[in-house]
Amino acid sequence: MARFCAEIIQHIHASNFAGIELVVYRKGDLLPARSASLLARVRRRLLDSKLRKHALYDLYRRFDNRKRRPRNHPRDTVDCSGLLSGIDSMEVEPEGKGFVHRFPAEAIEHIRAKNLDVLIRFGFNIIKGDILSAARYGVWSYHHGDNEFYRGGPPQFWELYEHNPLCGVMLQVLTEELDAGLVLCKSLFATRPTISVSQNEFAPYWGATDLVIRKLNELHRYGWEYLQQRAVPGATYKGKRRLYRSPTNLEMVRWLGPAIVKKVVERPFRKATVQHWRIGIRLNTPPLYSRESDGKLQGFRWVESAKGHFWADPFLLEQEQRRWIFFEDYLYAEKRAAISCAEIAADGRLLSPTRCLDDSGQHYSYPYVFRDGDELFMTPESANSGSVDLYRCEEFPAKWSRQATLLRGKFVDPSIWRQDGWWWMMVSTADPDARCSALYLFFAKALVGPWTMHPANPISTDVRNNRGAGTIGYVDGRLIRPSQSCCPVYGYSFSFNAVTKLSPSEYQEHALGEYKPEELGVKAVHTYNWIPGVEVIDGVKALPRSQS
Repeated sequence: MARFCAEIIQHIHASNFAGIELVVYRKGDLLPARSASLLARVRRRLLDSKLRKHALYDLYRRFDNRKRRPRNHPRDTVDCSGLLSGIDSMEVEPEGKGFVHRFPAEAIEHIRAKNLDVLIRFGFNIIKGDILSAARYGVWSYHHGDNEFYRGGPPQFWELYEHNPLCGVMLQVLTEELDAGLVLCKSLFATRPTISVSQNEFAPYWGATDLVIRKLNELHRYGWEYLQQRAVPGATYKGKRRLYRSPTNLEMVRWLGPAIVKKVVERPFRKATVQHWRIGIRLNTPPLYSRESDGKLQGFRWVESAKGHFWADPFLLEQEQRRWIFFEDYLYAEKRAAISCAEIAADGRLLSPTRCLDDSGQHYSYPYVFRDGDELFMTPESANSGSVDLYRCEEFPAKWSRQATLLRGKFVDPSIWRQDGWWWMMVSTADPDARCSALYLFFAKALVGPWTMHPANPISTDVRNNRGAGTIGYVDGRLIRPSQSCCPVYGYSFSFNAVTKLSPSEYQEHALGEYKPEELGVKAVHTYNWIPGVEVIDGVKALPRSQS
C-alpha cells in the first residue's frame, strides 16, 4: 500500500470517533507480484500498439522514480499488514472489462451486512454499480487533480505539461459519472518548477492526507447534511481536454525536448545564486488596507543588510514613543536565522541592529510581537523545534525568555491576537514540510492555553492564502488578516482578508486585495506590517552567491 494511504489509516486508528470494520482486497493483490523478465517486458511493449504509443512516458516515469524521487515519498510502498491485522477482510474478483470494475452480488450483500457509514477507495479501477450505494454515505475517493481543470490522469503530470501554477486534490463521493460526484473538500498546492512528476506529487499527496479524517470527524459531530452544506460548489469544467490520459510519445517529445535543450544550452553559463531578501520601509502613509490608502506600493526604501546576511519578515512595535522593527536575520554561512531588532529613526534608517533571540541549534523567523497589558511577547516561527513557543520580553529590546509551549507539532507563521475575551491563534501546518500547509485557527481563555481547535478548521487549504503575512488587527473597524501566496513561488505575494465572523463556533472572511512583487521590481514580497507613521514589507531578488 502507498505510504500516504497508510497515513490515512493511522489517522482513523488514532481517532476516538471512527474505526475500520472491513477491508476489501482485489483478488490476487495479496500475492507477491511476479516481475517479468526484461526481454518479456520489451517484447510486450513492442507488440502492443497501445503500449508503444506511451513508451516514452513509461521510460520517463521509471527514470523519474529512480533518480528524482524525494525521500519519504507519499507513493512509496509500505507494509500495512500490522495496521490492518485483526480487521475483518474479504477478497473480491471484480466483474467487467477494461478500466471499469463492478462488484458481484454476493460481495455487495456481504458489504451491506456490515452496515457501514463510508467506504474509502484506495484500490481497484473505476468502480460502478451497486457498490456505490453499499455504505450509508457512499464511496469516498481521492482525485489527485483539480476537477475543474483535470479529469482523468496521470495525477500531477498535466499541470507540469500545461504550466498550470496550481495542483489540486479533492475528496469526492463517487457516482456513475467520472469525477462528477459530490466534492466534500479540496486543497490547492503550488506546482513545482520542475520536470519531475515525483517531486511535484510530494506536497499534494502528503498535504491531503487529512481530508478523510476531517470529514469523518465532521460527519460524527454534525451529520451528513453538514457535509453536504460545506461541499465544494460545482463549477463549469475548464479543462483543455474532455478526459486526460497518459501522454503519447509525441507529447513527451514536445514537452521534454525544449526543457532538455534549454538546460544543456544554459548549463555552461549558469552562475550560483541565492535568493536575497531585503526589508522595505515607507514613512507617513496610511496602511495599505485602510480606506485612505491609494493601494500602491511605490515609495518603499530598501534597507540593505550587512554582507553575509539577509533580512526578512519585518514586524513593528511602538515602545515608549519610539518605533522598533523585529526581523529574521539570516546568516548565509550558518544556513540558519536569528531574530534581530532595531530602532527606526525619523528618516527611516535602522539604528544599531541587535540580536534579540539566537540559538546556535535553531532557525527563527516570523517574529510576531504583541502586548498583553504592560508585557511584551513574541511567538517566532521555529518549525524545526516541533512546537510553537511563547517568549516574554525580560529586558527591552534584546532579552527574551521562553515562557510556555503553546502547541506541539510542525507549524509555521504563528499569529496571535486578543478579542472579545479570547486569545486567538492562526498557524499553518508544516508536516512533513511547509509546502503541504493548511491554515488552522485555535482559541483559548488564557495566553498560555490550553488551546482549542476551532470547529471551522481548516480555515484555508489554498496555497494562495493559507500562510500568515503579518500582524492580525483592527483598522477602520475591520479585523484584517494578512496572508501570503506561495504560488507560483514561495512568498510570491501578500493579500488582505477581512474577518467578518469570529467566535468559538464560527469563522468567516473575505478577500480584499492582492499585492504582487512586479510593482516593486522584485521576485516575491511576502510580509506587510504597519504602525502609525511606518509601513514595512520585504522583497527578494536573485544575487550571485559571491555577493551574498
